[in-house]
Amino acid sequence: MKERIVKLIKNDSILFISGILAIVSCFFVHPDREYIGYINFHVMAILFSLMLVVGALIRIGTFDYLTEKLLGKVSSERYVSLLLVILSFFMSMLLTNDVTLVTLVPFAVNVLKAYKDRRRTMFTLILMTVSANLGSMLTPIGNPQNLYLYTNYHIALPDFIMLMLPYSAVSLLLLIVSVFILNVTDKTLDTAVTKKADAPKPLLLGVYSILFIVCLLTVSGILHYLIMLGIVIITILIADKGSFKNVDYGLLITFLFFFVLIGNLGRIPVIHETLSFIIEKNVTLTAILASQIISNVPAAMLLSAFTDKGELLVVGTNLGGLGTLIASMASLITYKFYNKIKKKGEHYLLAFTVINVIFLMVLLGLSLILKL
Repeated sequence: MKERIVKLIKNDSILFISGILAIVSCFFVHPDREYIGYINFHVMAILFSLMLVVGALIRIGTFDYLTEKLLGKVSSERYVSLLLVILSFFMSMLLTNDVTLVTLVPFAVNVLKAYKDRRRTMFTLILMTVSANLGSMLTPIGNPQNLYLYTNYHIALPDFIMLMLPYSAVSLLLLIVSVFILNVTDKTLDTAVTKKADAPKPLLLGVYSILFIVCLLTVSGILHYLIMLGIVIITILIADKGSFKNVDYGLLITFLFFFVLIGNLGRIPVIHETLSFIIEKNVTLTAILASQIISNVPAAMLLSAFTDKGELLVVGTNLGGLGTLIASMASLITYKFYNKIKKKGEHYLLAFTVINVIFLMVLLGLSLILKL
């Protein structure tokens, strides 16, 4: 029993830490009617619905089929790496960074092993991770912190996209250049894809695509979140109730804990005034530094209680996903997969950190230029 608890804590440490902090904060601000106002039900409903719909799309093999079809046309190792990185970038804009990596990394490992170049495999997986974290920053649904900040600060969709567009454009260029730098030599096979994926059933694909559009309508402010939630839940219950298993309930509970913690901290005058003073000195840099320690989703939620500069916080927490392994929890997904295949002498963490820091420095420099 003790070993199971330790394993659970290791697998989802942010959940347990946020839970403990939320409980502790309740001793300083006793539970009352204001607690219900802490929770952003709009965010929770959209996040839950997107998880359900994307999970359903995964279960019918949508993205495995798409990836297999695209990579089936490529035989060069350099261009396989490039395609995997670009797929990670654009898929993360709609599927979130973590779902993209869960979907693509196992496929990438299977494809790249045909070239028998472990160093190249390591670099490709690292760039895929960076790509998913950077591609996801362009849209409100690309990652959980974007969805939260977009809703919390009532940022217009066009404004959000235009805010992050320069960073996304530069990121894509850097990623393409990085692939060619790390793939100076090249190998070619008849085909790198050895496993064929079945096409998703057209009817289910159509139904789930409509549900995804319904979610986007709510994100855009066109459809009320309760209507969206009802449509998604009822449809998934009819079409494939097994999709409920794909929902990351740990993340949803973590959000609830942070809502309680943030709400309580905001009602403690000394803490609120002190943190507000510190954060206002430089919102973007504070968000980047906080993300290195507690990851960017908790950083976004925590810091939002102490600043009204939502756009700077969006930039800071998105750039903050670069850097340390825990800066973006999605990065841990690739690391766990890679740990299963790594051999002695491979320095994934060192390479990961160096590449991430280089990207972070370039994009941080861009943020300073855009402020001028």
